[in-house]
Amino acid sequence: MRTLSPLPWTCAPWILAALVAAGCSGGGGGTIHGSPTAAGGGVAGDSGNSTDDASVGGGLDGAAPVGDSSSSSSDATNATPAESGAADDAGTAIPGWTLTWSDEFNGPDGSAVDPTKWKHDVGGTGWGNDELEYYTDATQNAVVEGGNLVITATNQGASQYTCSYGTCQYTSARLLTQGLFAQQYGRFEARAQMPTGKGLWPAIWMLGDNIDTVNWPACGEIDFMETIGTDVTTNHGSLHMPASYGPTGTYTLPGAASFADAFHTFAVEWEPGTVAFYVDDQLYETQTSAVPAGDTWEFDHTFFLLINVAVGGQWPGSPDSTTTFPQTLKVDWVRVYQKDGTEP
Repeated sequence: MRTLSPLPWTCAPWILAALVAAGCSGGGGGTIHGSPTAAGGGVAGDSGNSTDDASVGGGLDGAAPVGDSSSSSSDATNATPAESGAADDAGTAIPGWTLTWSDEFNGPDGSAVDPTKWKHDVGGTGWGNDELEYYTDATQNAVVEGGNLVITATNQGASQYTCSYGTCQYTSARLLTQGLFAQQYGRFEARAQMPTGKGLWPAIWMLGDNIDTVNWPACGEIDFMETIGTDVTTNHGSLHMPASYGPTGTYTLPGAASFADAFHTFAVEWEPGTVAFYVDDQLYETQTSAVPAGDTWEFDHTFFLLINVAVGGQWPGSPDSTTTFPQTLKVDWVRVYQKDGTEP
């Protein structure tokens, strides 16, 4: 989910045009699910609780998936998901992989996220996607409850903030590990349950940690969990890189099941020249470095993680009378592994 930061690298008109043409689906929490700044939307370089309109990461906050052109099993509906809400707390071991970083969100109920692992982007700049939310660093919007990270998008109390369009209508949260954790290659996964309703746009994604120097999209973006509230049966897995190329694949739950009804596991396995996307251990998309002429594969350096829930924007559209608030994204855990026999 990319979000263009309104700061140093304001989204170029051609980028916005490409996003609109693509439906601004969050092939990446936003195609620009994360702003061009490292954390999906704010000013690149500012780590820690960002000041208003100066987020730390910048990718497009959820750039919409562009093109649906994955090189393998894209847009596949899998009939036999391996997991649908099954608890995975028994252990974090995966044969062939070594755990390098995780957050199980097992802190006291009502507590804020661990500041040694997460920072907040703060502000209501629109994040490059004409979004409507104001991201806060308050526990009203991001809190640990019942062993989960709970990100709440709400219309309560939003009017105290000023957004790019005037008085804010919604608040939410966007978390990132920029400056705290980043890794090149590996398995990145999260177990989560989605919000639902028109205008909701949750994403779990990654941005290149060189975003402060090269900006978005030259830093690269990987979106491995991205849905919109009017189609919670489908997950979008996307890459974003220079030029207009943003390959995307989708995974649709069988039997009209919804990602809002139970927890599911979303993952990427990233190796030199290849990024493979999974839902519940079902491979549904593989992207490779064989990109079109004129494009550049930007996935051979360290990336950091982001989690957010956007409200409104070019891809999902604005909430309407059918949308109920508050809405929550629940994340049971986030884990990162290094393949055995490789260097981190």
